[in-house]
Amino acid sequence: MYVPGKTFPGSVKLASNEVPEGPLPSVIEAIAAAVAGVNRYPDNGIVELTAALSKKLGVTEDEVRVGCGSVILCQNLILITSGPGDEVVFGWRSFETYPLATRVAGATPVQVPLTDDLTYDLEAMAAAVTERTRLIFVCNPNNPTGTVVGEADLRTFLQNVPSDVLVVLDEAYFEYLRLPENQAYDALELRREFPNLVILRTFSKAYGLAGLRIGYAIADPEVITALGKVHVPFSVNSLAQTAAIASLEAGDELLARTDAVVAERARVTERLRAAGYRVPDSQANFVWLDLGAAAMDFARAGVDAGVVVRPFDGDGVRVTVTNAEEDDVFLRFAENWDGPRA
Repeated sequence: MYVPGKTFPGSVKLASNEVPEGPLPSVIEAIAAAVAGVNRYPDNGIVELTAALSKKLGVTEDEVRVGCGSVILCQNLILITSGPGDEVVFGWRSFETYPLATRVAGATPVQVPLTDDLTYDLEAMAAAVTERTRLIFVCNPNNPTGTVVGEADLRTFLQNVPSDVLVVLDEAYFEYLRLPENQAYDALELRREFPNLVILRTFSKAYGLAGLRIGYAIADPEVITALGKVHVPFSVNSLAQTAAIASLEAGDELLARTDAVVAERARVTERLRAAGYRVPDSQANFVWLDLGAAAMDFARAGVDAGVVVRPFDGDGVRVTVTNAEEDDVFLRFAENWDGPRA
């Protein structure tokens, strides 16, 4: 069962990788203008948003599928490829939906441990592929560690995976990527080179639309057609569609927001490392504290201090990076915690 991040009245919630400011200002205006039309069913074909994504991304409309959050698209990709006796491969620890959705389809999750630096081990994942493998997830940046695999490793991996196995590059935190030149990659260019690659992105994180549930997949038209066959009618609501279209037109606002988070991410990471915590380089809007067995104790102490973080029992703690005011509340707690830090 998926366990969402908790919240408590009066606490600082840093558990769910949400942005604290809400949607971008111009998007709020678009949502307000669309409210009067919610008595009508939404556009089931999601035509206008699909066209906008096609134009922005430089792909054809039959390479785009919008869904009720990228998590639903994760589930549907498993449904169209996998069933009893099939295998779905992914790194671990990673996004909790992968094993849950795999089991719902009756397939077998194959969890490949991360490397020592908490990054997806693509070489080991390629070795884990069998004749029963139907789908592979690569969460990049990885949730919850924030780590990334770069261009060279991705390309080698895709070359080593059989062309009849779908590889899903889950880029929920794509907007926060600030990779050095020797690691930077263009997922859309990789998809043109490798037709079995699927890209997943969402409007929940950087765009601040988590409550509206909307994301999209970019894939080969044959995959998009299959996704359309399992799409639940009218599941992408009209406000979500309107907000997503407006979000695509707010590039300058988005860049200012993500740049601020990236700068804050660096500050938080530096402070935590100086305090003795093991924190890998993150390319998302959160940081990972590699606390192992102390994770649950740390999280419980955080609640007592008015800070809610996301613990993963036996592994570590994920902490959302938001703004200086909220992050400083967390940092004061972390720097004064008397438990083990590494």
